[in-house]
Amino acid sequence: MRLEGCFTAIVTPFKGTGAKTPVDREAYRKLLEFQDKNRIAGIVACGTTGESPTLSHEEHGRVIEATMENSKGIVIAGTGSNSTWEAVKMSEDAEEAGAHASLQVCPYYNKPSQEGLFRHFGAVAEAVEIPIILYNIPGRTSREIAPQTMARLAEEYSNVVGVKEASGSEKVWKEIREACGRKFLILSGNDSDTYALMKNYGAKGVISVASNVFPKLMVEFTDLGLKGKFSEMEKENARLKPLFDVLFIDTNPIPVKEAMNMLGLKAGGFRLPMCETGEENRKKLREVLESYR
Repeated sequence: MRLEGCFTAIVTPFKGTGAKTPVDREAYRKLLEFQDKNRIAGIVACGTTGESPTLSHEEHGRVIEATMENSKGIVIAGTGSNSTWEAVKMSEDAEEAGAHASLQVCPYYNKPSQEGLFRHFGAVAEAVEIPIILYNIPGRTSREIAPQTMARLAEEYSNVVGVKEASGSEKVWKEIREACGRKFLILSGNDSDTYALMKNYGAKGVISVASNVFPKLMVEFTDLGLKGKFSEMEKENARLKPLFDVLFIDTNPIPVKEAMNMLGLKAGGFRLPMCETGEENRKKLREVLESYR
């Protein structure tokens, strides 16, 4: 299994916006079909973009099962939690459902020490056999997985294979590569960081928000990096920058769902506390989307 290329951090479509509007399973199937048609490398289900904090454990399992049933690519299940036992249980369930890998977010809110992080991820690694990709996103979690902790985990547990890196810091990227070595997988966690991470730090692709909207563009963009065509990738990165920027004009996944709905891709509503963006942001989204059509 080659964990490289463009993986879509897919949205979870809901039938309207509210505290517990149901998942639209038919809309989800069609979104997966759209991704497959555009040669996406794989799907990350139940990640931040999939509004995983608002899903019940039962819904979480059903979404992963639906992804396995309807996606032709690699399925990476977002099964992280700030509770170790929850992360273990969800990872075991995802492995049983056939998921090819697990994405493990840095525990949020309770702000563990680096030793606590090592034990947390170690417990998950011991519970399952599928590859584990750590998810370093301090802007969401208030904690960084230190590069030395990543290296320690990779050395101790053979199934800890890499990181979705979303710190936005080149200093951190350099430290990860130096601490973890060339074999340690790095996937960009921000569309806008993909070019620099692939060119300068040997990243193998991206877990993308933008590919929900334009998967073909993002596959072609990432393929340039995998082929070492960095001059061409740099030009494409400049062309895609307005898209990358506007999709974070509000909290993810609000803009990407709004954009998808504008283009007729039925992303549905939101689970509170996520809700629709304002009209000024919609106007900016429409303007940017039109330039790529």
